[in-house]
Amino acid sequence: MGETMSKRLRSELEMEERSFFNPYPDCRGNGAAAASAPANSSGAGPHDQQQQQQQEAADCFDSNGKLSPAFIKRIQHKIKDLLIQMEEGLKTADPHDCCAYTGWTGIALLYLQCFRVTQESVHLQRSLYYVKRTLRNLNGRRVTFLCGDAGPLAVGAVVHHKLKNEIESQECVTKLLQLQRTVICLDSDIPDELLYGRAGYLYALLYVNVEIGQDTIPFPVIQEVVNAIIESGKNLSKEERKTERCPLLYQWHKKQYVGAAHGLAGIYYMLMQAGSKLDQETLTELVKPSVDYVRHKKFRSGNYPSSLSNETDRLVHWCHGAPGVIHMLIQSHKTFKEEKYLRDAMECSDVIWQRGLLRKGYGICHGTAGNGYAFLSLYKLTRDKKYLYRACKFAEWCLDYGTHGCRIPDRPYSLFEGMAGAIHFLSDMLNPEASRFPALEL
Repeated sequence: MGETMSKRLRSELEMEERSFFNPYPDCRGNGAAAASAPANSSGAGPHDQQQQQQQEAADCFDSNGKLSPAFIKRIQHKIKDLLIQMEEGLKTADPHDCCAYTGWTGIALLYLQCFRVTQESVHLQRSLYYVKRTLRNLNGRRVTFLCGDAGPLAVGAVVHHKLKNEIESQECVTKLLQLQRTVICLDSDIPDELLYGRAGYLYALLYVNVEIGQDTIPFPVIQEVVNAIIESGKNLSKEERKTERCPLLYQWHKKQYVGAAHGLAGIYYMLMQAGSKLDQETLTELVKPSVDYVRHKKFRSGNYPSSLSNETDRLVHWCHGAPGVIHMLIQSHKTFKEEKYLRDAMECSDVIWQRGLLRKGYGICHGTAGNGYAFLSLYKLTRDKKYLYRACKFAEWCLDYGTHGCRIPDRPYSLFEGMAGAIHFLSDMLNPEASRFPALEL
């Protein structure tokens, strides 16, 4: 009994070390807590109007259940402020880091997002500036969107296309397609996960088709990559003798990770994307039981382990834990139309709400912004204002950027570790229905 109590105390202390106490009241259901500001009567004076505006800003929603104008203005002002800070900070950033995860491609992707939200051409021009910088420094060492050449090439193709530079756009697409031979070779040492592996290259292909047009990347090219991922998963499953329980099994550095970045959740998520065009038999016989295998690894808290062999309930990050697995569950619900996936996703949301304001920072990979995207994704699926309210509160936390005593990441202005990621999340709050987790959602 004493040993169990001691373990529980250690676990609670670890949670406290990794996240801040969530100071916000939770939503009472379908946005009720957020829409509590009283409507302003026609005879109200200036003081009453000011009080209502302050209440709306605090609650995020107006009396009609929409994001309040005051809250939207706060976000817009903060984005402008953070962009200035980011540009200043980037003057001392690594000039050779061109990847999307920590380097210049991530900044180009952020400005592309700002253009998507505002339609201001200055953002598209800024994106082009960083794209040109990355395309001059391709190194050929990695093939993925986040950490390899596929990222600069895919983003370059999209930016040039939006600027109607079709020759330059096609050059990027051609170079992106040339990487495919390395990716589909099962004898190579390329893993299958999102950050460094085949799923990360697959995302780049699907992203280009979504942004430019469905025939930009020919389907046979995508099919060969998908087939390589499937075959690799089947082979490891046979080796580990898990073909019945988990027909598609993957590992990175000899470890079978669960989360979105290096693990099963990110790979299954990408295989279930519409653009991957998996046949129904493969989805039902291989992907679905593999997803269910991961579901059964869930902790009592509703969180998920970092790897299949890890029994410690510690990490609540997009890269490891519920904030990454939730995307797999949401996509599973869309694909298989079964309520169990939605129930599990809602349980993930509760864990993230309780433990998702991270001491590691405000970034996307292992920070509060990345965790906030979980609520946006669930809101898009359910249209339940409860999840939009939760996203608003995590955005509110990000509006106080730098005041909570978080750790400073190694690349403090980058997309996945630092400030650029928080800006990306805040910009998506301006149009939640169209929000997209970068380098994941399509």
